[in-house]
Amino acid sequence: MVTTQPQNSQILDNYKLMSDRVVLITGASRGIGAATAKLLARHGAAVGVNYYGSEEAAGQVVEAIASEGGQALAVKADVRDPQQVDAMVQQVAEAFGPIDTVVINANAGFPIAPFVDYRWEDFEAKLVGELKGAFFPCKAVVPSMIEQKRGCIIAVSSSVSRSPSEGFSAHSTAKSGLNAFINSLALELGPHGIRANVVAPGLVLTDATAQVPQEDKDASAQMVPLKRNGLPEDIAGAILLLASEEARFITGAYLPVSGGIQML
Repeated sequence: MVTTQPQNSQILDNYKLMSDRVVLITGASRGIGAATAKLLARHGAAVGVNYYGSEEAAGQVVEAIASEGGQALAVKADVRDPQQVDAMVQQVAEAFGPIDTVVINANAGFPIAPFVDYRWEDFEAKLVGELKGAFFPCKAVVPSMIEQKRGCIIAVSSSVSRSPSEGFSAHSTAKSGLNAFINSLALELGPHGIRANVVAPGLVLTDATAQVPQEDKDASAQMVPLKRNGLPEDIAGAILLLASEEARFITGAYLPVSGGIQML
C-alpha cells in the first residue's frame, strides 16, 4: 500500500496555535505589526489591527486576512491617548469578544543623532511616547484578562535596549524602560494567569529602517551569524511562539530575535 505524508503547510493548517483567541496589535498596519497580524490570524486568532495614520494600509492587512478566511478589524487610535485606547479596546471586544492577547508594537518616532546634539524635547517625546504606548493599552485590557484568569502581553522592544548603538540614546533608553515595565507586569500579573514577555529584534527590513544606507544593512548582515538582515515575518514567528499556549510557562522573558548577533 502506498501512503503519502501531508505537506508542511497542510500540517500547519491543521494545527492552529491561536484558535479562539482575540488579539489586539498596536501599530499593525505595516512592518512587524502587519506580519504578526497575518500570522496570528492564520493560526486562528481574531485580530484587532490598530493604526493611527495609515488607514489604507490597515485595510489592506484586514483584506489579506479575510482572503485567507480569517477574522480581523481595523481600529484607529493614538495609543498615547487613553480615551482613544479605551474606545479601541471596546470596539474589538464588541466584534470578537474580550481581548486575551495584546502585542505592543506601535512605534514612537525619534531623531537619530549623537547625544551631544540631542534636544531634551525630542528625548522626552520618545520616552514618554514609548511608555504611554505600552501603559494605556495594557491598562485597558488587563481588567478583562484578570476576569478571564488568563492573558498574554508581548512587547516589541529592540536589541539596542541592552546593546546601545551610537545615535540611538533616546531609543535605547525608551526600550530599556519598556523592558522594565513588562518585567513588572510579569511579576504582578502572574498570579492572575497573565504572562508578559519581550521580543527584541535586531535590524529588520521595514519602512522604519528604509533610511538606513544599504551598505550599513549589508555590513550588519555580515556580523549576524545567520548572515542576513531580519524580516518582519521573523519577528512575527517569535511573537506567535510566545503568544501560544506552548509557551504557557514563559513569562518575564527577553527574547532576542536578531539572527544570533545578540546572545544571552
